[in-house]
Amino acid sequence: MLFSEDVFKRRSEHGGSVEVVCGSMFSGKTEELIRRLRRAQIARLNVEIFKPKTDTRYAEEAVVSHDQNSIPCTPVESSSAILLLGANVEVVGIDEAQFFDDELPNVCNALANRGVRVIVAGLDMDFKGVPFGPMPAIMAMAESVTKVHAVCVCCGSPALYSYRLVPDEGRVLLGEKESYEPRCRTCFFSS
Repeated sequence: MLFSEDVFKRRSEHGGSVEVVCGSMFSGKTEELIRRLRRAQIARLNVEIFKPKTDTRYAEEAVVSHDQNSIPCTPVESSSAILLLGANVEVVGIDEAQFFDDELPNVCNALANRGVRVIVAGLDMDFKGVPFGPMPAIMAMAESVTKVHAVCVCCGSPALYSYRLVPDEGRVLLGEKESYEPRCRTCFFSS
């Protein structure tokens, strides 16, 4: 793999890492991901952002928060594409990581071992309160994990669960406020 000397020098001086931002729906995960990536851009680092191609809720080629903040991205079919497309960068952002295949932890490790700062955002649990997709493995190997919370719509407590409002048992259901609401532990399990 070919790297410009400048990029290689910056990578070797700072080393790679994996950061995770996780939590329930409506907790600000994507907002925090965008904030960190914008700061990297302000620092004039080479940044590339990826999301699953299946996530077309707001825009096909942008990561968009519920507050409508956005940043351009590259939608990909599989996590292995991130290795190819993120070859000459210093910071890689990955949104909706729970929807990627089980190779994503290996991709994150490979990038970090090359000196890339990898920032991953995603749901840590599905609508049943079960660890979701590759997120647990990425969280286990990350240098830092930030768990953000929404506000429970039932009682106002910190919410860490995504309660599904519609009768669909499929694990993946792309939706917004019409399909999900954030709930605390007590309100989630009392329903």
